[in-house]
Parts: sequence; structure tokens; C-alpha cells
Amino acid sequence: MTAHPPPTPPFRDPQLPFAKRIDDLTARLTLAEKIGFLHQFTPAVERLGVGAFRTGQEALHGVAWMGPATVFPQAVGLGATWNTDLVRRVGEAVSKEVRAMRARDDRVGLNVWAPTVNLLRHPLWGRNEEGYSEDPKLTSAIATAYTRGLRGDHPTYWRTAPVLKHWLAHNNETDRATASSSVRPRVLHEYDLRAFREAVEAGAVAGVMPAYNLVNGRPNHVGPYLREQLRTWTDEDLLVCSDAGAPSNLVDSEHYFDTHEEATAASLKAGVDSFTDHGTDSSQMVGRIERAYEQGLLTEADIDTAVRRQLSVRFRLGEFDPQDDPHADAKEFDTPAHRALAQEAAEQAIVLLRNDGVLPLAPGYRIAVVGLLADECKLDWYSGTLLHRSTPLEGLYERFGAERVVFAEGVDRVRLKTSAGTFLHVPASDTAEDVVRGAEGALDPALLAGRTDLPPLTTDATGTEFALIDWDEGVLTLRAPDGRYLSVAEDGYLRASADQPGGWVVQETFRLEPHAGGHLLRHLGTGRHVTVAADGVKVADGNDGNGTTAETFELIIAERGEDAVTRVTSEADVVVVVAGNDPHINGRETEDRASLRLPPHQERLLRAARAANPRTVLALVSSYPYALDTSGLAAALWTAHGGQAAGTALARVLAGDVSPAGRLPQTWYESDADLPGLLDYDVIGSRQTYLYFEGSPLFPFGHGLSYASFSYDDLTTRIDGGTVHVSFAVTNTGEVTADEVAQLYTRAVDPALPRPRRELVAHRRVTLAPGAREQLSFEVPLSAFEFWDVARGGRRLEPGPYELLAGASSEDIRLRTTVLLDGEPGAPRPLLQRGLEGADFDDQSGVEIVDRTRSAGDAVTAAGGRTGELVYWDCDFGAGATEVTALVSGTGSVELALDGGPVLAVLETAESGSGPYDYTALGAAIAVEGVHDVRLRLRGALRLARVDFSG
Repeated sequence: MTAHPPPTPPFRDPQLPFAKRIDDLTARLTLAEKIGFLHQFTPAVERLGVGAFRTGQEALHGVAWMGPATVFPQAVGLGATWNTDLVRRVGEAVSKEVRAMRARDDRVGLNVWAPTVNLLRHPLWGRNEEGYSEDPKLTSAIATAYTRGLRGDHPTYWRTAPVLKHWLAHNNETDRATASSSVRPRVLHEYDLRAFREAVEAGAVAGVMPAYNLVNGRPNHVGPYLREQLRTWTDEDLLVCSDAGAPSNLVDSEHYFDTHEEATAASLKAGVDSFTDHGTDSSQMVGRIERAYEQGLLTEADIDTAVRRQLSVRFRLGEFDPQDDPHADAKEFDTPAHRALAQEAAEQAIVLLRNDGVLPLAPGYRIAVVGLLADECKLDWYSGTLLHRSTPLEGLYERFGAERVVFAEGVDRVRLKTSAGTFLHVPASDTAEDVVRGAEGALDPALLAGRTDLPPLTTDATGTEFALIDWDEGVLTLRAPDGRYLSVAEDGYLRASADQPGGWVVQETFRLEPHAGGHLLRHLGTGRHVTVAADGVKVADGNDGNGTTAETFELIIAERGEDAVTRVTSEADVVVVVAGNDPHINGRETEDRASLRLPPHQERLLRAARAANPRTVLALVSSYPYALDTSGLAAALWTAHGGQAAGTALARVLAGDVSPAGRLPQTWYESDADLPGLLDYDVIGSRQTYLYFEGSPLFPFGHGLSYASFSYDDLTTRIDGGTVHVSFAVTNTGEVTADEVAQLYTRAVDPALPRPRRELVAHRRVTLAPGAREQLSFEVPLSAFEFWDVARGGRRLEPGPYELLAGASSEDIRLRTTVLLDGEPGAPRPLLQRGLEGADFDDQSGVEIVDRTRSAGDAVTAAGGRTGELVYWDCDFGAGATEVTALVSGTGSVELALDGGPVLAVLETAESGSGPYDYTALGAAIAVEGVHDVRLRLRGALRLARVDFSG
């Protein structure tokens, strides 16, 4: 008898639709195998020939955490380019490197966790570097471009599968796993959801990652918006991956559920499909899912739904059709094209803030370069390891010649004297440097920082002179003469071993604390003081916090940074001060900034340079905006940390080889006083971002100067169906070829309720030669003029006049015209028919939104259990209402008043032991007719879900 091979299972048949193949494979998996699929590290199913799979590969601005890769500018820098074509090409290059790295290291995943589309609402957010803009339209445009590049353009198979971070309303690191963002419906729909929605609807997004925080009292990982919003925007199966450790947070830190089984079941039912928890150990999450199933909290159908979504991504990545996968043999890694693109992106990200004519620098200038960032090429937490490196100083040496450039870092040079009269000393080491180099030859900071093969610090009679770098807030780093930073390894000893500060817990930062006429030196990574022992310098074991076991140091200053700056700047033709931040210190993931100000030490350097030479140019290299006085500077520029080509790019812009055309992706405020509280997410009520801010910004959203000048003319508009067609011309009236970023805004002229002062609806970056003129055309859908009408629970176009404003920034408007749009007029709220949802207020004070139940709905409460007020405009009581009923929980009262009148009814709950989700209806008699503004005053620890009226 002839043996026949077993038939090919349908899930292996490339002729079948993905949906049928997924159904077939899901049906072949056992329940235990399906549960195993739900952890980040999915095991192989060998009996079916299905390989292991891992969700999650960081790729924010290059391939991160997996060794050497091309490093592009930070995300906020890519946002500053305002160039969707460029960002798409960056995404394409990153995805090609992911594939190339995957071919030689199967730890590299194809499900990439990028980009971050959280809006840069508050500039003190520690992760400002990860977002694109404070504006939802610009953010969604840049995010869409990046995801399209990551996805690739093959109609069937994706090069990588991008997941958007972090859903939803996430802008604080302070208490990020327990804090709740109170987001009113208008802000939710007009602001926070928009950036996600437009990117998802563009069709290149594979999923999202919920954020650690809560929204309206409910953790994002069990929020209803995944179901009610996200999954309604596309027919594709979206994979929702939890953030790391967030599933456990639901019980351990948030105490939202009593057991991990309840929490896991609620997350899965809400829409989380892949659990990132306990690292590579899947047993904890698998056990929780199994027990939740056994307890009846989950069904197999719930599990199947999540498994199908994961498989949908895996099929789209070509895993089951390797013979047809067009990306399977990708080899493009660190190519000349990728290097050129990294430089192009760095050049396009540079923003010229002001210029009194000193830029571009004239040939033959003697240039003094000073500042902490002048000879640095900083990485951040989501950077790959540098294959190539370019600092501003190196770029200027290369461009102008080393003989015409002098350098002073401007740090204080110090020695640390012990109580015994000796000094801290870095002993010599003959350890070969190549032991800490990766396969591509790149220095690996992570390996350097944790080394124990180098000798620890000792003491001797003369000591070592350290560079003391003050990063503000009492945080400093100490660097040895060979360029290595003092770091503490796991054994507790201090070594000069780190190429840069870095790591999840930075081990290179210290604080000097006055003590007994000297200073204690506290290591911030461990929280312990430094002590001197016979076997070397180390952090104290079991330090009691009073300094009794710590060494007291005398700080001896050999040279102040200001003196070094004055020495090199007074005789230069121009001074370039390079200032900014280290992305691992005072503003990063887990840590918000305390202030907009530039660190005082850097302010002193800037003042010293300016006093010595009025032709001083400030080059800010930072992950976020600053508030500083630029009025006395000859010029000022800003760029995010620009990746591997940052220095070359800055030098080319300073020299005029490239005309700067980056534009600010967020407002730069004049002072901390202009900012709302970090946890105030009501951009409308608190007048946040350029959309609503009524003060005078230091630099406005969209701002950026050029070495050329541009004129705008010939603005025309035409309304055709559901689209407003807008056209205007831009002409380069300058003498050099340059890019201009033409921006189109809209403004409701006479709105019935607060609307944005102006709002970006379109933009385009164009390159124009001197004298060249280009006609730009835009199609603006009428939906761009809509707002979220809380009275009807949906979007509405208010009829009336709208201005269209064209210009070079949100405040530099060159052309304007008015269009009259038809829409749907507003109407009073029909109270007898619809009542009032608590959260659908028009105005409020002292109120926060909380969860009505653990799974869905909103309620409102007085913040802190004190007193708050809600206002609902234009409420129609019809021919008359005779009773009011409030659905409430907790203890307190609701007072009803109309317009500015007296209290008509008080609804009060007695103290009880019921929980926050145990609602009761309170009623009172009233006699009201006609249209009024309804005012509800909340007192005490009471939650109001809704109010109904009857006649």
C-alpha cells in the first residue's frame, strides 16, 4: 500500500482568507494551549508546527534594547519636522532593521510597540520626548506616517505590526499607576481619542497598549473605551497588549479588584489580548487565567476572542506563509541610505527660535563652543546602541576646522577630600575596552555601568579631579578625567565605569548633602551614602540615614565652570552655548520634571558667555521645552536629541548648509505660572495648549524661523458637499533654497460654547528655491469643524461663520478668510425625555469624574469629598417638571438650583456602609417649567450618576 502524506490543514493554505485560517487553527488548539497564547511570551505548539511568538519590540525612533541599530531623532524631534513623508521613510527604515536584526536574533520581535501618540498636553511630563505634539491633528498625521512606514506597503503582509502607546489620557509619571485622569466627554472626544482614532482609521495600526493610569476612576486596562471606541474604528482585529506589570497593578497598587483572577478576567473581557507581566515567566499569568476560567469568571469564547486577535497579527506578519512573505529575507541594516536618512531627519528637526542676523555663521569665524551638551550625543531609554556618533563639537570641528573652534565644557572641576585628609582617587586599569563592545563594535553603556572587573575607587594624597555636573534639583553626576562616570554596580562599589548615565534605575547620580561642615555624598540609585573602607569606596550597607556610617567630604573646587567659559569666549567671534538635558535625569519615564526652568548651573554658564561676548548663540538640545530669557541672545535654536547624526546636523544648520525649518510641536510657555496642575486633564476648562491658552507664550505652537523669507497670497475657498477646498500660494522671497511649513488653522467666529482659539486642520512642508512660488491645496472635511455636543452625546457641526487662517505658525497668520457653514443648530436639553448624565456637564468647579461601575459608565463627585458644582446650560423642563430624582451612591447631598437662583431642592443620603457602586434613587418635589441653566452642588463623599425629571 502506498503511504499518502497527511492533508495540509486549512490554516496552512495561503489561498484561504486569513479569517478562515485563523478559525481553523484556533479550533485545533487545546484550551491550555490557547491560555498559553495570552502571555507576552507565547510558547510554541510543536504538534502543529506553530512557533513561539513574542509581543513587544520597542522601536520608537529606531530598534531599541537589542544592541546596535540606526538611531534617529527622538519622537518629539520627528514631530518637530512636520514632515509626514520623512517620518514615513524613518518608519520604513526602522522596520527594515527590525527584520534584518530578527534574521540573526530571534529575540527581536516583529510586533513593535511604537509610536507613542499621547498628546504633549503638559510640558513637565517626564516622557515628553516620546510624543509627537500637543495637537491631535499633527500627532495623528505623524503617527500615521510612522505606522505606514513600519507596516510596509505590501497589500497582504506587514513588515512589522505597530502598536500605539499609551491608551488613554496619559501625561503624568507622578503616581502613574494609581492616579486617575478626569476627562470630560468633550476633552475625551475632541482631544485625547482623536490622535488614536485618525491613526487607526488610516489602516496601518495592529493594536494599542493601555496606559498604567486610570481614566475617570477606572484603570485603562479594564476601561470600556477599548470596546466602545477603539474596536469600532476598523474592521481589522486589533491586538491590545498590556503595559508591563499593569495586570498585577490592578490588585497590588490600584486595589481595584480583590483578586488577580477577577482582575485578569475583567481585563480580558474589556479587550486586553496579551498580558505583559512577570517578564518571561508566563506561569503566573497562565495560572490566573486558568483559575479565572475554573471560577466561571471567563468562558472559552472569551479566550478564543483574544487568541484570534493575536493570530490575526501573526498571519499578517507572514509567519504562516514564509514562502510568500516579501520581507522574510530583509538585510537592510545600517545602510548608507539609513545613515543619510538619520542625518536628514536630524537636520529637519532643528527649530530656529530667534535670530538677530548672526546665523548662519560667516566663514572664517573663530567659534567658542561651551556647555554640558557640546561634546555629548545623548541616548534615551528607548534608544538603540549607537553605531555612529556625532556631537555638536565634533560636527563643528568637521565643518569649520578644529583650528577655528575652541571648547570649554563649563563644568565645575572638583576634588573630594575625606575626613582623614585623603582624596577620592580613580585607580588606573589595564582592562581592555573591547570586552565591553558589541558585535558591531559599538560601546554598550549598559555593560559599562554594571562592570565589576574594574578596580573600585580608593583614596590617596592627591586624588582625582572630577567634573561635577549639576543637573538641578540637587542631582549631580561625577565624571573622571577619562570620560567615565562614577557608577555603582551590584556589589556596591564606586567605579569610573559608565560611558553615560542610564538604565531603568540610574546608578550614576548623586546628591551632596551638607553635614558637619562638609558634605555627605548620597548615591541616588540605592539611596545610600558613600563610605570609605579599606577595600575601596562603596555605598554603606544598611545606612541608617543619619550619616553615622557615611564619609564626610570637603568639596574643593579647582575651577568653576563660569571661569572656563569666560576664558574661551571673550576673544571668539561667536559663542555657541549647547545646553539642555540628559534624557535619563530629572524628566524621564517614572519621573516628571519639577519646573520649566533651565538648570541654574546652565543658566550661569549662559550668562557668563553672554557677558563675555554678545554674539552668543544658544543651542538647546532637549527632550522638552524650557522657559528662559532669550532676549539678549544673538540667536537661539532648539532640537530634540537628534540621534546618531545630531552634531553633524546642528553644524550644517549653523553654517547655513541647511536652512532650518523645524517647527515647534508644542507651546513654549514663559514660566511655570502659565501651567495647570500636572493632573488637570481638562484642556478646555484650564485653557491648556495653544488651542485654548490665552496668555502670551514664549514661543507659540508651530513657531520656527528660516534663513529665507516667505510670502503668502491668493487664498481661495470652495465648499463642495462635505469638504471645504482651500488653496493659497507660498513664495520664497529670500536668497537661499529653504523649506517652509505652511499651516492652516480654523476658528469658530461666534461659538455658542468654548471652542479652540484656533485649531490646526492641515499643514504641508515644501522646499522652495529663491523666487519659487507654489500653490498649495487642501481638502478639509466638514467633520474638522465639529465639536462634541454633550447635550446630544455626539458630534455636531454648529452652523455659522468659521475663519480659515493660513500662516507660518499658530500666531503668525498671513492670510484669513471666512466661510459660512451649514450645520445643525443647537437645541435645549429635553430634560423630561433624556434627563442629565452627571458627566455631561457644560461647566464645573471642584468636581472630578469617577467610575459609575467597575466595567462601564461615569459618575461625578466633589473632589476630595468636599464641595463641587456642575452646570448644564439650556435645559428644557417643557410644560413643567414636578419631581427630580438623582441616582447616587455614598454619603452626601445634591442641591438643585436654576440659573443664579436659590436652592430648589436638596437630595441627601444618610450615612451607610454601602459601597461606591451601590446606587440609590433620591427624589424631591419641584415645580419648574421653561428653559434654564441647571446647577447641581455636590457635597460630601457622594457619587452622582444621573438626574431625571418627571412631570
